Amino acid sequence: MRGFGKWVGRLLLLIVVVGGIGFFGFLPPYVEKTRNKVFEHASYAVTDTANALHADMIVGDWHADSLLWSRDLTERGNRGQVDIPRLQEGNVALQVFTAVTKSPAGQNYNENSDDAFDNITLLAIGQLWPMDTWDSLLHRALYQAEKLHEFEEDAPDQLKIIRTRSDLEEVLEARANGSKIIGGLLGIEGAHPLEGKLENMDALEQAGHRVIGLQHFFDNALGGSLHGQSNTGLTDFGRAVVAEVSQRGMVLDLAHSSPQVAWDTLEITDMPLIVSHTGLHSNCPVKRNFKDDLMKAIASTGGVIGIGYWAEVSCNDFAPDGIAKMIKASIDVLGEDHVSLGSDYDGSVQTKFDTSELAALTSALLDAGVTEPQIRKVMGENMVRVLRARLSD
Repeated sequence: MRGFGKWVGRLLLLIVVVGGIGFFGFLPPYVEKTRNKVFEHASYAVTDTANALHADMIVGDWHADSLLWSRDLTERGNRGQVDIPRLQEGNVALQVFTAVTKSPAGQNYNENSDDAFDNITLLAIGQLWPMDTWDSLLHRALYQAEKLHEFEEDAPDQLKIIRTRSDLEEVLEARANGSKIIGGLLGIEGAHPLEGKLENMDALEQAGHRVIGLQHFFDNALGGSLHGQSNTGLTDFGRAVVAEVSQRGMVLDLAHSSPQVAWDTLEITDMPLIVSHTGLHSNCPVKRNFKDDLMKAIASTGGVIGIGYWAEVSCNDFAPDGIAKMIKASIDVLGEDHVSLGSDYDGSVQTKFDTSELAALTSALLDAGVTEPQIRKVMGENMVRVLRARLSD
């Protein structure tokens, strides 16, 4: 019996080890591959005119969640939608990498509880993030920033993290002289990593975070989410955070905020505001897209909305020609100075093109009748204008 007991013990240990290898080694990449799928498609036709224009533009994207996943972004991946080689292939000059720190199980665009099971906790454990990230949203944001800094150290000729206006101009000048370096900016998707303490803004700023979202898929200490339960506006703490962002060299992002939070923010700020990844309500009338009157008010600050590339914000019309249609409609409603790109790549969205294929979007915009000066603004110049207005020297 003693020998039988040892055999059972070894078998159980083997099951635990094999299960652990499966959980830590195979499950997280599988989840990413299924959540951030690029649908198979034939190569998109891109005219010579479109290729030439695309190669001559500044291209920038306000939102990608690539740091959430365990991939080396200095290498071209076989899953996901963004990495540095693919950014270079797509002639992207500026990419905001946003830290996702909490996401409720069963997340949907209608209603989520702030105390629902958190998917990011499981992902942090499954991807063997440092233990201090397992129960701290602040440390999750800092760790994702640390990952981008490590990529910068590994490939300094390919990636430069932009903290200041001077950094931005350095990247743009380098690219104008033929470099393919990517300017990476850090942001947070929802300000819950502050953990209710305004002083934690110092740690986020020091880590390099410059784009500050207020909410994600649930209500938080700053106010209501577009997908929460309260539909409330800014709390006192939320107003204090908005004032703090305004005083620092940061960009304030209203994506995922409740409409009332957005209106409250408009009342107490005079800086350009952004909605980093979204669609246009009159083009696709769903809750995820703010109604046009609110978008116009945000545009009136000198800000921009970033057009996303996925089904839910485009009413399932998300091939390049569908996204071009939405961009054209957004220009018509908001003006050519207030539309940008905000892919939401690697944000648990399925798309019909990845960042290496952005010339197909330029070609589709030309086909849709968008003018070359308008395309240049949408693809990157509007983003650069807002960054120049908000980043510190």
